[in-house]
Amino acid sequence: MNLLIMGPAGSGKGTMSEKIKQKYQLAHISTGDMLREAVKKQTSLGLEALNYMNAGKLVPDTLINSMVDERIKQDDTKVGFLMDGFPRTLVQAEAFDEILHTNNKNIDCVINLVVDFEVLADRITGRRLCKNCGSIYHIKNKPSKVEGVCDMCGNNLVQRSDDTVEQLEIRLQEHKKNTEPVLEYYRKQGLVVDIQAGKPVDEIFKDIERAIKQI
Repeated sequence: MNLLIMGPAGSGKGTMSEKIKQKYQLAHISTGDMLREAVKKQTSLGLEALNYMNAGKLVPDTLINSMVDERIKQDDTKVGFLMDGFPRTLVQAEAFDEILHTNNKNIDCVINLVVDFEVLADRITGRRLCKNCGSIYHIKNKPSKVEGVCDMCGNNLVQRSDDTVEQLEIRLQEHKKNTEPVLEYYRKQGLVVDIQAGKPVDEIFKDIERAIKQI
């Protein structure tokens, strides 16, 4: 079973991806994680990507596509995969179809997390991050035991500079411009399931489980 998960910033892709991964034992493929891993291991693709990143440039689609192609050839994708953060554009979606075809794979379902702006704004502005261990909290939904202090390692929690309403509006505009054509591309193939993701986590996941059962 091969899935895509999509949704704007703050929609809960990370939380739902972890639950899907655990429940269905799928390989979770995040393009951000994939890039960091390739750079860390100093693979040829990783070093090439690092040159762009060090120059302050976006990593080109051709390089991202090659990394995705390389990743889905790995053994842990035989049971299936959950793709997170790719494809972001229509060009990438069309290239991904070619990659899947070459590897005798296909997408079974596109999970699209839908959330109202007010909910997203509350989630984003209330998010707090531990720079030391990476743990994520929320001042209302998932507060730390001691305000401003990480439960895991005791370091101070910070608010990311881009976790503001203004930055959220910019990111949503980019999402609409780039990602909505991708959703339409998959809707025409009958693959998209819209999941209302403004509800409690357990309810959202039950809706996702119901959608997966229909595959």
